[in-house]
Amino acid sequence: MTMDPAHDTIGGSDADQRDVQKNNFAELGSDARPHQEPRRVNNDPRAKQQKGNQPRRDRRDVHGWVVLDKPIGMTSTQAVAVLKRLFNAKRAGHAGTLDPLASGGLPIALGEATKTVPFVMDGRKRYQFTVCWGEERDTDDIEGRVTATSDQRPARDAILALLPRFTGVIEQIPPRYSAIKVQGERAYDLARDGEVVELAPRPVEIHHLTLVDQPDKDRAVFEAECGKGTYVRALARDMGRILGTYGHICALRRTLVGPFGENDMIPLDQLEGLCDRAASGEGSLADALLPVETALDDIPALAVTRADAARLHRGQAVLLRGRDAPTCSGTVYVTVAGRLLALAEVGNGEIIPKRVFNLTGLTASSGRNERN
Repeated sequence: MTMDPAHDTIGGSDADQRDVQKNNFAELGSDARPHQEPRRVNNDPRAKQQKGNQPRRDRRDVHGWVVLDKPIGMTSTQAVAVLKRLFNAKRAGHAGTLDPLASGGLPIALGEATKTVPFVMDGRKRYQFTVCWGEERDTDDIEGRVTATSDQRPARDAILALLPRFTGVIEQIPPRYSAIKVQGERAYDLARDGEVVELAPRPVEIHHLTLVDQPDKDRAVFEAECGKGTYVRALARDMGRILGTYGHICALRRTLVGPFGENDMIPLDQLEGLCDRAASGEGSLADALLPVETALDDIPALAVTRADAARLHRGQAVLLRGRDAPTCSGTVYVTVAGRLLALAEVGNGEIIPKRVFNLTGLTASSGRNERN
């Protein structure tokens, strides 16, 4: 057995997790079809089920990550539904909601990659966002109702002097329109029903916050890299109050999610073009996939023999023997012959499998195994 050097685990962010109802798209479920025709009954038991005049395609096994450069106006749920259709995949899910008004990185897990979603959600997130001064809104972003106004506008020096107060571990009150549960109900559902939602402050970590640009007196552009649970909308609200005015988010883009940066992002129209070329035999959708293990960059990799791999694949623990046995403990991902096998825990002289991967089907092409 051989082990790669361990990396420090990085804390993560679930900033701005909210589904806003105002958008230009109809809400779709993971298997929904727009303008779907009624199902037609075919009494021939040998025939496949039909939808409209087209035979229903059987879902296939697709495994890997697609980092969608999500367009403004699309919900995260809709994005997952679109990619599931493009890849005709059996399973799909995203790693951290991105608001409809926001663009940027939305990592979508297909197939066995869904087992690694928590590792991405626990990673750092980076945002570039624009704050509009002079108005506070009930959603803390441009889609909300104006609740307070001010004629005051902050000077550049005042903004720069404020930034250290919002760097490090701070106490933050989440927005009323957030996904936090209050007595079993989502805060945004209660707020939409007109109920007064009082959320308790909680500690969050902002690793850095910088002023990028100040295009005019009404707007300021910032970049923030933050940890799990941070709400960028609340950051804009609180900065506006302290600066003697009010503020809300009027533009937002996510540029980093865990191990996935801008170089990994693929625009939707590019994905659709790749799908069309793959359908005509001129390419492969595998070119859009990143390997499942890309999400596991921050944990150690442990290589095992084929004999040990067979035991782990059956869910059986493997004893660590000999001088080459790893001395670390904790979570590792296990490989055999360079191929991902399992997530496991190392401790008390053995490897205990926790999640076993079955990567039969479409996976990332060899060219995408090398990260930029």
